[in-house]
Amino acid sequence: MTSIGTTLAAFEAFPLRDFTAFGGKTPLILAPHPDDESLGCGGLVAACCDAGIWPQVAILTDGAASHPGSATHPPARLAAMREVEARTALGILGLPPERIMFLRFPDTKMPREGTAYEAALATLEACCTARTIVIGPWREDPHCDHETSAAFARALAQAANVALWTYPVWGWLRDPAQTLPPQRIEGIRLDIAAFLPAKRRAIAAHATQYGNVIRDSPHGFRLPPALLAIFARPYEVFFRT
Repeated sequence: MTSIGTTLAAFEAFPLRDFTAFGGKTPLILAPHPDDESLGCGGLVAACCDAGIWPQVAILTDGAASHPGSATHPPARLAAMREVEARTALGILGLPPERIMFLRFPDTKMPREGTAYEAALATLEACCTARTIVIGPWREDPHCDHETSAAFARALAQAANVALWTYPVWGWLRDPAQTLPPQRIEGIRLDIAAFLPAKRRAIAAHATQYGNVIRDSPHGFRLPPALLAIFARPYEVFFRT
């Protein structure tokens, strides 16, 4: 076994590289919710777009469970708002709207099997070519949709016979003393210093997640300052699994 603290320290010791570390291949980025694409991969998206490589971004769930019980922003309205926020954020990063997909699985209820799951897998497999790499969330992110999305990313990479890279989001905030099964830790810190201002604007575009838009949900989600501080760093972490 290895500790979360040791694993995260290894992530932060990865070599600093630019996006050419991905071999000029086109990322297909899987985001469990609207905002994960900007938090975990915003710099990568901006760097690729700047180089004329247009990633495909697939947002897997609708994000409609972030503010339970809100009368002003019931799930359908919130889901629509979050799609607008994601489109705005990705536009800030330079991504054309036709490169964005919304699979609209229900927030916190993304399936692991079944007809809808298989249809989504087939849809994304059809987007893959020999020049594609799949980039999905870390399987150790402590959120049900992130865990399911990580399994979905593995299934997609295997079905399309392409490489899989992963990125942490909530895993950064796990208790360092927790343990993980032994696993290979090999990856890069992507240098995004030139794109950090755009990434910050993209994250800020997810306004519903800052706690100032929806005021009638006592248990509504708010992006924690500790997480925002991590994603204000001039690099992003990606690793092979």
